[in-house]
Amino acid sequence: MRIATWNVNSLRARLDKVVSWLATAQPDVLLMQETKLADEAAPDMAFGMAGYQLAHHGEGRWNGVAVASRVGLQAVVANFGAGPLRPGSTDTPDDEPAAEARMIAATCGGLRVVSLYAPNGRELDTPFYAAKLAWFDELLAWLRSSASPDEPLVLGGDMNVAPADLDVYDPAMYVGTTHTSPLERAAFQALLDWGLVDAYRLRHPEGGRFTWWDYRAGNFHKGLGMRIDHLLVTRALADRLVAAEIDRDARKGPTPSDHAPMWIDLADA
Repeated sequence: MRIATWNVNSLRARLDKVVSWLATAQPDVLLMQETKLADEAAPDMAFGMAGYQLAHHGEGRWNGVAVASRVGLQAVVANFGAGPLRPGSTDTPDDEPAAEARMIAATCGGLRVVSLYAPNGRELDTPFYAAKLAWFDELLAWLRSSASPDEPLVLGGDMNVAPADLDVYDPAMYVGTTHTSPLERAAFQALLDWGLVDAYRLRHPEGGRFTWWDYRAGNFHKGLGMRIDHLLVTRALADRLVAAEIDRDARKGPTPSDHAPMWIDLADA
């Protein structure tokens, strides 16, 4: 079973690329982030024609998460099960996670999957950074109340955290910035301590493997990136892991997302 995650940075702008990638990579489940669509604008027909069911949780021009599955789609839960998003008090993204579409879960082929888009955090010691840490606290609380590390579970998405220095091209460049700060890394580690395993790192202990590159200054071609997209699995699934890759080629070509998709293969139970 192949599970993939991809921050598509606008599903409307990248729909043809995503559908083409589905045909080539053949994931059984694709977790998407930053769809930037309202639910009524989700492209159910395009995914249906590609052989996938789509569950979407969006708010419009910001954020948005989705699960596309060709192995069934049941028990969909969004927003940590808290019901509809509450109205935001501002038009600024990243500072009110409770008003932002950042989490959707579903059961696909007997496997529970969760698509996540963590807040960016922007800068340390700002309300955006505090909101990011609060969101991770909410994620951990939801895991503790709604899931078990003994069950087959995949948590995937753009976590906006590089958990170790080897996940950035130059650690010195990120001192005093978000994505690598001690508190963000501690929040990521808390997910692992709950009972999750960094699936990609199991297969690739080496550094220099990234999922995001800034659009500016040719950073992609220079290899100046970060690994901030992740697929975390419970230990039962870690034992079934047979492959994990980042599809760097999907970041190439005209009008790409600034993220590349990542996928893992799980052997049958």
